[in-house]
Amino acid sequence: MQQRTFLTWFAVGHLANDWPIAALWLIVPTAGIAMELSPTEIGLLFTLINVGGALAYLPAGIVADHVADRGRLLVATFWWVAIGYGLAAAAPGYVALAVMLAVAGMGNAAWHPIATGVLTRRCSEQPAQALGIHAIGGSLAEVLAPVSVGLLLAHLDWRTALAVCVLPTLLLALCFPRVARAVPRVERTAVRGPDMAELLAMWRRRDGLRLVAMICLYNMALMALLSMIPLYLVAAHALTPAAAGFVFSALLLTGAVAQPFVGRLSDIAGRRPVLVAGNLTAGLAGAALVLQPPFAVMLAAMTVAVAALDSIRAAMLAAAVDRAGRREATTLGFAFALMDGVGALGALLAGIAAGLSWPHMFALAAGLSLAAAALGYATDLSRPADTVRR
Repeated sequence: MQQRTFLTWFAVGHLANDWPIAALWLIVPTAGIAMELSPTEIGLLFTLINVGGALAYLPAGIVADHVADRGRLLVATFWWVAIGYGLAAAAPGYVALAVMLAVAGMGNAAWHPIATGVLTRRCSEQPAQALGIHAIGGSLAEVLAPVSVGLLLAHLDWRTALAVCVLPTLLLALCFPRVARAVPRVERTAVRGPDMAELLAMWRRRDGLRLVAMICLYNMALMALLSMIPLYLVAAHALTPAAAGFVFSALLLTGAVAQPFVGRLSDIAGRRPVLVAGNLTAGLAGAALVLQPPFAVMLAAMTVAVAALDSIRAAMLAAAVDRAGRREATTLGFAFALMDGVGALGALLAGIAAGLSWPHMFALAAGLSLAAAALGYATDLSRPADTVRR
């Protein structure tokens, strides 16, 4: 399969796999309002969903680095997601819903280190660009799914809307086996303790710890904004779910389009300037939101903040891969676990801050972004010499 076709199929697969979880940005607040939940409880629900999914990232990455047929693993993730979210739509209460969404999220989580590990190995000279193309699928899901689910929620309850959202995933589960056969096979090896110890030792070094902290703070800021903006639009500005879905999708569109270009820029100019600039821009835009300007200005500032963070995601992941050598999937599993595990605490903290006031919530997101920018400036993010020469 030609590389362009291969990358396109992976982007489409990413879109289908992320579609139900992207719909949750609208479904969870709507379910929270129906269940009369507080902002803190809604933020906790997002945190539990992401922490549950984060449990699958590292094991999936380790398996992908040691199993020959990674294509079959990718197909299995589609079925896990479709069945899991279909069952979550029937959950009877808050706790059951949180558990079922977390379990369903594990299938979605498993896709990411496996797919990105395959792509970074196949496109080793331009890994951030390949990750950026792959990320377009997930970002388009975050753009299109809220729009579609907002329209569904105008006519259906949240349970039926969630059940409908698994249809794109089911379609790809049927179509992807042909692509799976084109995934390059790797030598099957056993998981060795010394290899894992060496990988952990690399992350325990000073720059490794700084990179870990930057990844966590970055995604805490992004999760704080994404988890609370739909609720903010409905609660503070009385928008309907459909209108909130359109606005939220528009916020994500710029970052979605920019990801491959920003990733390519980081392949050429280096990771540090791209990551520092993105986090700094988001921090300044978040600080402007604290002042609660007119609604049009608020929308512009929210767009800048979300797009700046979303656009640098591929560069952030590539910075982790740069430190890992050939353990691409394991390292990406670790990075995703940090983002959606530790980073998901941003949703809980944002819910607590929103319980005080909306300016407190935006101040939290701004502070996390600025802290990530400071760590990026202080961290050595240079790429290996052999990759730079190529």
